Amino acid sequence: MTVPAHVAIIMDGNGRWAEERGLPRLVGHREGYRTLRQIILSADKLGIGYLTVYAFSAENWRRPKEEVDGLMQLIAQAAIDELRVMHQNNIRIRTAGRIHEVPESLREALERGVETTKNNSGITFTLCINYGGRAEIVDAVNLLIAKGSPSIREEDISSNLYNPDIPEPDLLIRTAGEMRWSNFLLWQGAYSELVVVQKPWPEFTFEDLREACEEYSKRTRKFGGLAEG
Repeated sequence: MTVPAHVAIIMDGNGRWAEERGLPRLVGHREGYRTLRQIILSADKLGIGYLTVYAFSAENWRRPKEEVDGLMQLIAQAAIDELRVMHQNNIRIRTAGRIHEVPESLREALERGVETTKNNSGITFTLCINYGGRAEIVDAVNLLIAKGSPSIREEDISSNLYNPDIPEPDLLIRTAGEMRWSNFLLWQGAYSELVVVQKPWPEFTFEDLREACEEYSKRTRKFGGLAEG
């Protein structure tokens, strides 16, 4: 099996998973973060070098205030609680998004994780918080304008994204059966292979991740050209 170097995941279906069981939506998000911990460790064991997940989009602020506040608290607490495990497993933590706009407690927890693990050499785990693919492109263009760039090329935008040192994702997984890109890694994911899993995120397992990687290994990536042979 050819293991993708970089896997990105849209972790969808947490709230619906809870509602189907008569539980508050935040319970689903809590279960989702328990799943995430296992998938990070599993991805590392599979030999995946980079794992990027969509935790909170720029559009998610439109949800009810109670849910948004609960999510912010949950992510902050998870960042604190999981840091020791991540660091012990040599995992490097990164973030992407307009982090300066999230609550201070969350921002500080994320920054602590990034700083603590910055020299780790295992899998690079990127948490996308207050993230939007369009916003990332806008921010990159504004950086180039501020630098006085007379013209803007594709490579200029690529080198001014949130994490330009991280390679583009080879495989994008979306759970809960949805068939949308949802404004996630629009620039970087232009040629990512897409695998949609019917299970909601809280039910996603190591076996599901392995099967998605197996599906990826069967694909022929042409990047707009023709397959060789």
